[in-house]
Amino acid sequence: MDLLQEKLTLPNGSTLSNRIAKSAMSENLSNRLHEPTPVLINAYKKWAQSGAGLLITGNVMIDSKAIGEPRNVVVENRKNLDLLTEWAATANGTNTQLWAQVNHPGRQAMEQINSVLKAPSAVPLKTGGRKDATSKIPEALTEEEILAIIEAFGNTALILKEAGFSGVQIHGAHGYLVSQFLSPDANTREDKWGGSLENRSRFVVEVYRKIRALVGNDFPIGIKLNSADFQKGGFSEEESMEVVKILSKEGIDLIEISGGTYEAPAMLGKRKASTVKREAYFMDYIEKARKITDTPLMLTGGFRTASVMRNAVASNQLDVVGIARPFTVYPNIGHELFDNSRSVFPTNTQKTGVKGIDGFMNIIWYEAQIKRLGQEKAPDPGLSAWSVFLKYVWLILERKFSRIF
Repeated sequence: MDLLQEKLTLPNGSTLSNRIAKSAMSENLSNRLHEPTPVLINAYKKWAQSGAGLLITGNVMIDSKAIGEPRNVVVENRKNLDLLTEWAATANGTNTQLWAQVNHPGRQAMEQINSVLKAPSAVPLKTGGRKDATSKIPEALTEEEILAIIEAFGNTALILKEAGFSGVQIHGAHGYLVSQFLSPDANTREDKWGGSLENRSRFVVEVYRKIRALVGNDFPIGIKLNSADFQKGGFSEEESMEVVKILSKEGIDLIEISGGTYEAPAMLGKRKASTVKREAYFMDYIEKARKITDTPLMLTGGFRTASVMRNAVASNQLDVVGIARPFTVYPNIGHELFDNSRSVFPTNTQKTGVKGIDGFMNIIWYEAQIKRLGQEKAPDPGLSAWSVFLKYVWLILERKFSRIF
């Protein structure tokens, strides 16, 4: 059998039908009330027919007062349970699991959207990365607020389980709140939530434990974790390995490895020769991680060639191949891999030629492709970057003015 089509049993006993997963991407497709829209739901109907064993949604925010982008879905209560149930049902009748990625942005949010920023410490984002990210100093979370956020993660996960999602993934990477707690650069607290790695990892451990206590053992829980922040004084590879050990001991079901933050985006710079050859950005890390854990590992970032994906699984260094951007251009990618009808899945982001704008294109150009899928349109590799950017600016302004008025 094709190695990519082998089943994978997770620690809690649930099974993925194959080794291909759609990693989370920002869809930015809620309505003004941050509810799932027909366009978002329809995009997942398309992907549920892709042949992948696992689909992971983009950010589902746990608090309407803390969102990363203007049209993130928010789940903080049951008022949209019917819509969430419709979204979860897109995978019904398939061999695909649909997990929701749960997240809190912390300090990494646009000030046009969030009037107050909260973070582990009053440490602002540095310059660089996303140009629209606020440089405003966030408010340090109080003990009471930290406990409330942990409770909110659990509450959101429980609602998503009730709606019919197959599992959840904690977003612990890319500079969002969980990642901020792990980073000694962002987290300068002197209480039990900061200082030593044991203390800095306490937040993610308590988030996992709260979710597990509420959803039970039969519901998969995964995490997206940075291999490193790639910033001086930030979360290091050595510390990441220790967190892998901690979460494995806790019983987490799937650890997805990524890296970097919006201040230091690891997957946008020049790649090493070894990375180019093996495509995956963090293969060196995953090889080390495999030696310290038996927990299933998923690697995302750079996979574009079928033979490389097969070799990666055959190496036993990873268990699941995570693919993101190619899913927006090749929505049937799973079937195309399995029936050998396509062997290479290149993506070529369109650019405006303006450096300050083109950093956005690595996210919002693909959001626009997802929207096309949800609108029953074919992917458009030549989609205008200027058109995408101007529509995104309008969304930000619309959100800002709706908050004011």
